[in-house]
Amino acid sequence: MAFSRLKSLAPLGLLLFFTTFLTLIDGTFAADSKTKYVTATNAAGETVYLADDRRPALYTQNFGDCNGQSTINVTRFDAAYYADNMTVLFHLEGNTAIANMSTLLLIQVSAYGEEHFRLVFDPCKAQIYSLCPMNSSVPIEANGFIPVSQTDVAGIPPIALSIPDFEGQATLRVFSNLTQTEVACYSAVVTNGATFSHPAAVGTTLGIFTLVALASSFATAVYGNHIPTTRTHYAHSISVFVVFSIFQHIFYTGALSMNWPSVLVAFWSNYAWSAGMIYSEPMQNSINQLIGSNKGNTSTVGAAAVGSSSDSVGGGYQISQIYKRSYFDLLRRAVDITNTGTMPTTKRLEQALTKRASHGANSTSGYSFYGNPVKPGIPLPGNYSGFAGTLVPEDIPASNAFMTGFLWWIILATLVAAAVVAFKWLLEALSKANLLKKERLEYFRAHWLGYTALAVLRTIFIAFFMMMFLTLFQFTYKGSPGVTALAAIVFLLFFVGLLGIAGYACFYRLRYGRYETIQDRLHLEKSKGKGLIPDYSFGLDSKRSEESEVKVSAASVPWWRVRYISEDPQRTQVHEDEDYTKKFGWLASRFRRTRWWFFSAWLIYEFIRACFYGGAAGNPLTQVFGLLIVEFFALIGIFIMKPFEGSRLNALMVYILGFSKVATVALSAVFSTRFFTNHNRIAAAVIGIVIIVIHGILTIILMVAIVIGAISTYMSVMRDSESIKPERLEKIRHRYYSHLEKATLDLPPPPPPLPEEPKEPYFAVKDVRRVAKIEDEDEDYEDQKFDPSTSRTSVGGQATRASRANSMRSQYSVSNNVPFGARVHRASWSNRDFSTWHDASNRDSQLMSRTTLPTHKASDGSLRDSTTPQRFASPQRIGTPQRGNSTPHRSMSTPQRVPTPKGLPVSAMSSPRDSVGLDVKKTRNGKERAVGFAEDEERGQS
Repeated sequence: MAFSRLKSLAPLGLLLFFTTFLTLIDGTFAADSKTKYVTATNAAGETVYLADDRRPALYTQNFGDCNGQSTINVTRFDAAYYADNMTVLFHLEGNTAIANMSTLLLIQVSAYGEEHFRLVFDPCKAQIYSLCPMNSSVPIEANGFIPVSQTDVAGIPPIALSIPDFEGQATLRVFSNLTQTEVACYSAVVTNGATFSHPAAVGTTLGIFTLVALASSFATAVYGNHIPTTRTHYAHSISVFVVFSIFQHIFYTGALSMNWPSVLVAFWSNYAWSAGMIYSEPMQNSINQLIGSNKGNTSTVGAAAVGSSSDSVGGGYQISQIYKRSYFDLLRRAVDITNTGTMPTTKRLEQALTKRASHGANSTSGYSFYGNPVKPGIPLPGNYSGFAGTLVPEDIPASNAFMTGFLWWIILATLVAAAVVAFKWLLEALSKANLLKKERLEYFRAHWLGYTALAVLRTIFIAFFMMMFLTLFQFTYKGSPGVTALAAIVFLLFFVGLLGIAGYACFYRLRYGRYETIQDRLHLEKSKGKGLIPDYSFGLDSKRSEESEVKVSAASVPWWRVRYISEDPQRTQVHEDEDYTKKFGWLASRFRRTRWWFFSAWLIYEFIRACFYGGAAGNPLTQVFGLLIVEFFALIGIFIMKPFEGSRLNALMVYILGFSKVATVALSAVFSTRFFTNHNRIAAAVIGIVIIVIHGILTIILMVAIVIGAISTYMSVMRDSESIKPERLEKIRHRYYSHLEKATLDLPPPPPPLPEEPKEPYFAVKDVRRVAKIEDEDEDYEDQKFDPSTSRTSVGGQATRASRANSMRSQYSVSNNVPFGARVHRASWSNRDFSTWHDASNRDSQLMSRTTLPTHKASDGSLRDSTTPQRFASPQRIGTPQRGNSTPHRSMSTPQRVPTPKGLPVSAMSSPRDSVGLDVKKTRNGKERAVGFAEDEERGQS
């Protein structure tokens, strides 16, 4: 049944499949029908089909007027070079107010300051009727494909087709045949499409990392109820201030009045958003209405202005050579056609233009790789000098820079305040919904208005350098009087307001005390480094006297120290003062306990930098060498102070950012026209790549620091939890907390340990241990363990001959091969031997009673020592009388150490088994017990 149903549905399925297939084919053909193809011959001589809308190898973009009095208004000017079919596309549109003029055209293509292509032709011979003659009643329109040979493009290196941000210009000049003068000039930038400018991708990525840093910093600031602890964790989180300082350093380097290579300007455009240079069409239109027609003069800040005469653009020209060459070209054409039958390059190009012009302008309407006329206030395309040239990728005129940055800062401050307020009410909503504990972030929820105000003040502190530079740049650039007046107001608000707050913050902390200036000396100390390279460091003369090892001073300069003497030595230190942290923590919380005032020094340093960047615009050498001195001494000073409490912030701001500033300014000096002319642009591009590498490494390190900062922030907000996930962070968290405790104290590191003197060969016995014996487990022995009389085991007097058989007599064989500490076999004693031993023991007791050692009698009748317990180890010899000897022989016993807390320390403590000859038997409980021979004999007789 089921099979029959499937069989009946098979025709319907085939029909649906066929219909879908036709739909896909129709869509494919429809898509392909929109793409037009042209035939071309490649280098191998084969005919290939090429898409008509493919991207050219080189093509022009935006263009501008390079003649201050152009009589032609060009609305479209583009050219493109296709390497696959060796053709050049040309397109020109415009109009003129001249009634009648015969013209001559010059097309120039230059790359990296050198001319690589030049074409002079008569538009009448090329049948460009809109220019033959030029008439106000006829719109100017010309286009065409110009075939070129390998000889024509031999000057273009292959790397130019793939190198990022190819630096080239295409220039069109129009000359009047009547007056033989230039009547129009337009220049367009030439590119290959490869670029370092990707603000949509790179800028967005950097923005995401900045948001992560902002969230990390905000989380450490609002979490916790104990202000000093919260400040400690906040000081070690990643700083948004540091993030913007690095990004703005990279972008505002372009404010130096240098002739920058295009590769640098393209790379810096990825950081324009951090400096407030974000293009918005409605915003720019509003600013243009405010400014009016007074766009200022970009040449005052080092850029080539649009509409001004620039004879050197595109390699320049000489009018005498233009017309002299045009006259001789006519003669050469006639000679070449008569003798060789070949057509010269200029004639071939004119004929190509003629053929293309006959098809009309609509034949290139599908071409999309063309630019537009640049806006007023933007430099001439291809010129990237000064801050005006740096703003070219953003399409923002230099006259609009201040207003653009100021408006975006207002928007940012508003968003920050709104975000803090929104976060507060979000917490309240979650708490009402029982999704958040009521005590969670209780301090922030109670003081959210203060947090909002401090967040806005922190935004002002971060934007201080940007606003100082933009206002000073506006004063130098001048432009609209209304905008200049607004810049003066903003300058006073930021400069006077922020420096006034910083000064009051210092006064609020230091008002109870006095200052004194101490003369000192700064030394460049030389010490032995690794390998052959010495290690240099800076040190004050006052500190050198405290060091155990004085380093060699290579050089020194006079120095002064300002010391603050507090009237209240018991006053709470700055980071433990909750009142000061509440009011001025947004300024001082990230700095060390002894460098809390560094925010005031930083503001002065940033203002000096802004003066050189903005106030000295148009004076490149003053900017470069002045900033080089400032950055060098700032690097030394900040390196000595290490102001930040967090080690990561010190590494970023002191070492990496400081090195980047000095290296960038030093390398930027070579872009001055005094060092590099337009003919050395390749070397300039190479140095630009070096600066890109420095800035790229700085950015990567910052991104890594942001990730690490996010992890440390996670550990900070989990400080009240007993465990953390993942568990492998547990040990790292404890080490991190320990590091915070040490860093908060801000104590100098301990001096390095002194090197140990080489040890001479020596031998010493530091300890002797007593090895456990069998007697230690004997209950009978425990009672006599501390009896001093048992330490004397030698048998005095002569032993009488025993009446026992020799086989029953006590034997003792002397062995000289017994190692130290070994036990010799214990012999058994007879009753006669015991009597002899008792006599010797009585004599020993009398001798001991005469000694000076303080002793007392214990409750068990034994003698004890009242001095401090000591340990001794001394070998003793015990003997057993043998047959035929009057004196028993002695042998070494094991060295013994017996701890006697209250008893007299003895040289050797012997057990009764060591002192008398006893047989060893085991009791019922498994312990050994000594039994004498007499007892054995009595048992035998019984």
